[in-house]
This record gives sequence, structure tokens and C-alpha cells, in this order.
Amino acid sequence: MERILQKSGYDVVATANGAHALEELSREGGPRLALLDWMMPELDGLEVCRRVRSRHGQPYVYITMLTSKLSNNDVVAGLEAGSDDYLTKPCNPEELKARLRTGQRVLHLEDDLVEAREEMRYKATHDALTGLWNHGAILSLLRNDLSRAAEDLVPVSLLLCDVDHFKRVNDAHGHLAGDEILRQVAARIENSVGASDAVGRYGGEEFLILLKSCGRAQLKDRAEQVRNEVSCRSFFFEGASLSISLSLGALSVEQWTPALPIEPLLRTVDNALYHAKSTGRNRVVCSDFRI
Repeated sequence: MERILQKSGYDVVATANGAHALEELSREGGPRLALLDWMMPELDGLEVCRRVRSRHGQPYVYITMLTSKLSNNDVVAGLEAGSDDYLTKPCNPEELKARLRTGQRVLHLEDDLVEAREEMRYKATHDALTGLWNHGAILSLLRNDLSRAAEDLVPVSLLLCDVDHFKRVNDAHGHLAGDEILRQVAARIENSVGASDAVGRYGGEEFLILLKSCGRAQLKDRAEQVRNEVSCRSFFFEGASLSISLSLGALSVEQWTPALPIEPLLRTVDNALYHAKSTGRNRVVCSDFRI
């Protein structure tokens, strides 16, 4: 059987017992097509099926059971354990290859469904223009971060950013220029924060940044890093050089009760942003929030 499959172009991983088979099928990047003998040392085929099917969040494995058992009860037992198909021994080589081609078609359909689901999930949680988290997703992340921070007794900080005089960009250069500037601003903001932090498009030309494990002592410096990353060099669109700056409201949450609503936090950081814009723009205003 191994020679037949190798001649048909398959990469074959042969195992000596059921435990080894389960190990191979469970490893990252392991086989997606499996031929399992019903009777094997250590773990039989039914138990390997059950354990493979008990995993979650891993690619689907198409399992064909090989057996000399012919009763309907045995077939039902194999299918209920998680087998997708079965072959009786000795196997006809052409039937074996045809059954495996069926398994490949099923796996291709499974992969297409997973890809479509992931694409839908991405579109549901990300802003189409900038690729950042969208409004709903960044607020959901904020709630989750606050809950985890409360459990771990670590702070979380928020930065609410607004692109200064953005209407002038649209008026002078058009909305295509405005869209391109927002994409570039988003990229610079992402570049200025850590891998564990989160950036979302809050709305229009506003961005919300979540800084994990950032307290009051680091807040001003972290906010200035973001502001400087955007304003330190010019932006370009179709040969035009544009100077862009950010105003930021900053807020650190040192203590939090998960049952509380997040709206007071958002109002507080929004008020800080308004103060930054009303006192000259291109600056950071830090606020304080206490339960």
C-alpha cells in the first residue's frame, strides 16, 4: 500500500502503532489524509479517530479506516468514532486511490470554507481603508484588555488621536489624497506602538490606541512617541509634500472593575483630546481617571 501511494505521488508517513499515528496526525503541519488500520498496537483505529476529532482549532483530517470487519455494526462504530470512509482489506489499488481523491476534494472544500470564514471575520473586524481594527472591534478589545488588566493588576492606557486640519487636506487635494494620508498615518501609528498594543480607526480621522501594561509614569512618553512618529517627516501624495500632525488625548487606567461601563473612559479621553486641539493642536494632553 505504501508503494502504491508513493507511485501515485503521495508523501507517505508510515507509523508502527496507533499512538505514533495520533502523534503524527496531531503535530503542526501533519498529514491531512489518514489511512488507519482498525486493529493497531497501543491505540486502535477507533480510539485514534476519537482523539483526533476531540481536537479543536486544527485543520481537518480526512480519515479512512482499513478493516477486514464487514458487519454493519462495525461500519457504524467506525463512522461514529469519526471516520469519514472505510475500506475492506485486501484493498483494490484503484479503489484506494479513488477514495483518497474523494478525501482530497473534501479537504479542498474544507480549506475554501475556512478561508471564506476568515475573510468574513477579517472584514467584520477591520477597517477597509486602513486595515486597522474597526470601531466595534477596538472597543471590544478595550473591554477585554480592561478585564485582563483587572485580574493581573496591571494598568492599561488609552490614546485617542485626531489628525489636525484634516479637512484642509481633502479641500486642497481631494478625497483620494485624504484616504492615502489616513492609510499612511495608520501605518506610522502602528509602527510607533508595541506588538502587543492595539490600534483601531475610531471614526473619520480619529484613531484609538490601547497600550497594555502602560501606567501614568510612561503615558506621556508613549503618547509623544506616537505624535512624533506622525509629525517628524512629511507625507507625500502624487508629488505633493504634506505636513501632518496629531493631537492626542491620553488616559491611564490603573484600577478597573470589569462590571463598569467603558463610556466614562471614552468621554474622559475624548475631553482630553478636545483640550489638546483647542490649545493649539499637535500636542498631547493627559487626563486622569479614578473609580
